[in-house]
Amino acid sequence: MPGFNEPLWLAALIAIPVLAGIYYYVTRKKKQEAITFSRVGYVQSALANTKKSQRTQVIFLLALAAIGLLVIGLADPYIPLPQTKAGVNVILVIDDSGSMKATDYQPSRLEAAKSAAENLVGSLGPEDSAGVILFNSGATTVAYLSQDKVQVQEKINAIAPTDGSTAIGDGLALAVDMAQSVPGRQSVIILLSDGVNNAGVISPDDASALAKAAGIPVYTIGLGTTGQTIVGQDWEGNPEYAGLNETALASIADQTGGKYFKSVDTQTLNTIYAGLIPKIAPTTEETSIREWFMVAAFILLCAELWLRYGPGRIIP
Repeated sequence: MPGFNEPLWLAALIAIPVLAGIYYYVTRKKKQEAITFSRVGYVQSALANTKKSQRTQVIFLLALAAIGLLVIGLADPYIPLPQTKAGVNVILVIDDSGSMKATDYQPSRLEAAKSAAENLVGSLGPEDSAGVILFNSGATTVAYLSQDKVQVQEKINAIAPTDGSTAIGDGLALAVDMAQSVPGRQSVIILLSDGVNNAGVISPDDASALAKAAGIPVYTIGLGTTGQTIVGQDWEGNPEYAGLNETALASIADQTGGKYFKSVDTQTLNTIYAGLIPKIAPTTEETSIREWFMVAAFILLCAELWLRYGPGRIIP
């Protein structure tokens, strides 16, 4: 909502009706005195002609308007405007644990995630920056925040599958740290995982608390289809399955002010990523517009001086 940073200055606006009252009082009294004394020259000077009288009123109104605009400018008005110049930091946190080799996405969960992530980075605006965090048994930075979208996409494309565990908390905490490394810009984190945390030194809840304290929303995307998906065998030859912990991912999103999405196939994943673009648009911020009023007051003052001293001026 629009408002003022220095609203006390608005009290000075009372001077406008006061000055207007004094002006019209003096003008009327002058006319009455002219009529009373019946001096022809004085009457002509006081009443003047209609054109000159109107010009005088316009000059006076311009002066009042300039004073009003100047006072409003001193009150420092602001309006909510999108801060698009600063851009947005978008940090992708991608699960690269062994479960991401599951083939319920073609050709695999990881490859589907990489493809969708590249599409999202390519959809960002020129002022936006993208960074990539990868996590399995630990977390590492794949691409630092950069406006070079092509370079970030190349780093995403180079991600290779691993047999590691899943340290969601470590990955999320590293993403928060990356976001805070560039202050003064809006940041969002997009976490893509099956949600089964089983490694790391920082719990997902602790990492979520860090994101919440920093005011960074986390949008989580759950990778996994219904039913069991075999990703390999353990050392005894027993099958290992890829799971999906939606509760954990939804909790992260809820704690940080983000939103959880369930992805059920490659097409759905791409649709979810495309839908995230409007959500990570820059927010509106209170933007001072005092300069607008100062410039307008200056223009009116120049107009008043031109009418007063320009062609057809009243004061010779």
